Amino acid sequence: MSLSYLAQEAANTESTFRGLGAVGYGLAAIGPGIGVGIVVGKAIEGIARQPELQGTIRTNMFLGIAFTEALALIGLVAGFIF
Repeated sequence: MSLSYLAQEAANTESTFRGLGAVGYGLAAIGPGIGVGIVVGKAIEGIARQPELQGTIRTNMFLGIAFTEALALIGLVAGFIF
């Protein structure tokens, strides 16, 4: 096989899979979206059951949201890398 043939095949493969990074990020964003919904829902339930712990629950909720959203950012970066 010649080098020009391999370069042509690589160029064709790259153009075929060009939009898969966006699809990969969309799939990676599903998990954190569900996770944030669960974290916020459980925090609201906790505040409704024990209103005196509202500050502590809210702080823990924001920490949970931050860690969950970090997964979405990792998915975005992985889409650019791969």
